[in-house]
Amino acid sequence: KVVTLSLLMYPVLRSLALQLHSAVTGSYLSGTHSIAFINCLNEQIAKDIARAIMDKKLAACVNILPRSSALYFWKGELEESTEILLLVKTRTSKIDELSSYVRSIHPFEIPEIISLPIDQGNPLYLKWIEESVPRD
Repeated sequence: KVVTLSLLMYPVLRSLALQLHSAVTGSYLSGTHSIAFINCLNEQIAKDIARAIMDKKLAACVNILPRSSALYFWKGELEESTEILLLVKTRTSKIDELSSYVRSIHPFEIPEIISLPIDQGNPLYLKWIEESVPRD
């Protein structure tokens, strides 16, 4: 039980440790923020989802990248389509909430919602993300 509880508490404890480290040292700790990738069928859906994310303050910024081609397997068949990609800059601690919210409003049966931690970057930009997205 203790091990299970420890594992369940790990994300919370890690988040608190990251916040404490950043507050004490004033430096950026790798992985505090993330970029999420979300695919959309067309530009209107992309804009609607981006605006919804921003209205909920789940991101500091959402970039809408132009149409690109995609090849993928769906239900055993090779498919080809065009997609619009959203790049969402947010706190890593918001990724679960972001993913859940996007799944609730996205028209795809299984939307692409993946994220990568931000390792390094312009300290002023990273501070801006921190200030723009409310804490949990």
